[in-house]
Amino acid sequence: MSETKLIVMVPTPAMGHLPSSVEFAKLLVQRDQRISILLVILHSPIFNTSKAIDAYVESQSLETDPNRITFLTFPPVAVPNNDPLSSNFFSTVIELQKQLVKKAVEDQGMKPTAFVIDMIVFLHAQSLYDDEGVDIIFTGFVDSNAEIDVPEFKNRVPVKALPWFGSVDKDSESHKLVIDMPRMFRQSKGILINTFMELESYVIRVLIDQSKSKSKVPSIYPVGPILSLDGRSQHEVQDQDLIMEWLDEQPLSSVVFLCFGSMGGFDVDQVTEIANGLDRSGFRFLWSLPQSAPKVNLGSSMENYNLFEALPEGFVDRMAHRGKIIKWAPQVQILAHRAIGGFVTHCGWNSILESLWFGVPMATWPMCADQQLNAFELVKELGLGVEFSINYRLNFMIGKGNYLVTAEEVENGVKRLMNMDEEIRDKLREISDLSRKALKDGGSSNYELIRFIEDFLHN
Repeated sequence: MSETKLIVMVPTPAMGHLPSSVEFAKLLVQRDQRISILLVILHSPIFNTSKAIDAYVESQSLETDPNRITFLTFPPVAVPNNDPLSSNFFSTVIELQKQLVKKAVEDQGMKPTAFVIDMIVFLHAQSLYDDEGVDIIFTGFVDSNAEIDVPEFKNRVPVKALPWFGSVDKDSESHKLVIDMPRMFRQSKGILINTFMELESYVIRVLIDQSKSKSKVPSIYPVGPILSLDGRSQHEVQDQDLIMEWLDEQPLSSVVFLCFGSMGGFDVDQVTEIANGLDRSGFRFLWSLPQSAPKVNLGSSMENYNLFEALPEGFVDRMAHRGKIIKWAPQVQILAHRAIGGFVTHCGWNSILESLWFGVPMATWPMCADQQLNAFELVKELGLGVEFSINYRLNFMIGKGNYLVTAEEVENGVKRLMNMDEEIRDKLREISDLSRKALKDGGSSNYELIRFIEDFLHN
């Protein structure tokens, strides 16, 4: 029997990233007996996600073969002068975690054949910085109304839609880190992308052309959609049966579903506006509203508040005949339900892929990270959604967005979503079918998975 080859996978320590990494690991070991996986599970030192991550890892450990997939979990690192507002905070975190991962891998007693690192890749931003002296990420440029040409997009991209993580001093270690990382990624053997040719053919073809040219883009492997569709929520949902029973009672495609991801949340003013907008829209709704807004671990001065108290007086009773508010949503099961007619989403990539899988129309309300760019692509590039809000950004340090989306905007956004043009609905049904075919034998993503495994084993 051939020697076992070890892949070390390091997912981003967030619930939106971990399941897709685990599902990809399962695909690899199912496809080839020569592969084993070590999943290195890190924890964020600022977000309160450790409990959810640990519970998910425990459940997956019970279901996977420990000889093929191993989970190695680390506690949050202790950062000197623990201040997330510091411009060097994240670069310090990464440097500390690198040492932990290095030692842990060495202790396995088996030399890795490959590392798979889960990251956002700023290749174009780095190219502009190095080749043209243009810094599009960490300057006041992000607040402008400018648009730029990005090779992977047919339309000019608003600067406000670019991934952005906060103001960082140009001379800081964090700035250097984000510019240096794409330089290192260009030296990697390949880039795995959780997408499929039929969805993002323009983007993929541009990247393939770049990989064949002198632009130093590694080989591209579009292997998606990689989804966790096993029917279990990643979080504990106490009233899951009641949620599904309520949906069973609703007419076909009549309910708008609002859910903003594991880190999605609003301040009390925004909650009030959403509630009033839903009231005025006249549509049935299922709203996933966490009890408190997400905040970073900045100490006792940043106490959580109860968002349910922000709901207008009498709202719950008044809406009882056509609306339901839940603390957390079993998103996959809800999107699969026949009663769902539209999805107001934060545009996390997993949520987009899940909605496309089930053919559910989407309205975009991005909040942070890559979500604004995902929303722009979904609406402007692919024509598969309607714009709800695109410039909203959630500041996790204070649990507040950069502006207030009014009740009128919420009302109009819901109406646009639920009255979506039939042409878009037809495209959604087609993409839903193609997403499933891509993973089957002979499908585009199945081919790319096999190609990746062959390249990995023989190169």
